[in-house]
Amino acid sequence: AAVVKSREQGTTLAEFKKDFERIVADRGWTGWAGENSKAGQAWRARVIYETNLQTSYQAGRHQQMQAIANRRPYWRYRHNDAVTNPRPEHLAWDGKVLRHDDSWWSVHYPPNGWGCRCFVESLSERDVRRMGIDPTAGDAMPYNDTVERVIPRTGEVVDLPDGVDRGWDYAPGAHATTPLVDLLTSKKTAWTAGLSRAVLAFLKPAVSADLFEALATALGIPGG
Repeated sequence: AAVVKSREQGTTLAEFKKDFERIVADRGWTGWAGENSKAGQAWRARVIYETNLQTSYQAGRHQQMQAIANRRPYWRYRHNDAVTNPRPEHLAWDGKVLRHDDSWWSVHYPPNGWGCRCFVESLSERDVRRMGIDPTAGDAMPYNDTVERVIPRTGEVVDLPDGVDRGWDYAPGAHATTPLVDLLTSKKTAWTAGLSRAVLAFLKPAVSADLFEALATALGIPGG
């Protein structure tokens, strides 16, 4: 809600930091990285603020581009040069053009990790011909393998797309009309039981009893 307010009212990061400090105190949120210093608190607030704004913006762009995909069916991945420590995978994807419906986008549509500021441009058939672009396919993209990563907190080994942080292998905005049951089923393996229960508690006042039971079952927590 604080992020939405800052976006809709045009408030600054400084204002969000004040909201963040109040929310943390009200909710009794403890044990988070950066908690024990002013600099750490400011860093954590900035990460949350920028991540939510960037993800929200890219979700809106995704919906806009899907709406005109019949006229501009090609999407071009772009790396933001303002990033001071670019990921080599994202640099390798910069400028690559794929059709909007290529399955590669379902996992690699930006942002693809914390601090990622990559974005996507849409192109028409005429644009592609004029610029002499040879569109590619997802299976021909560089860094197209999965890699094993160890989750430090749990020691769990997970397979993730190369160049994509854990939890970022989805397309923001692509699921705006996806039924909740299907969406939560897809998230089940990535979410902890605590997070699943928190999501259910958030949704409970807004859904019917039957739908709530279906959502709880989808997350493997019958009865919520």
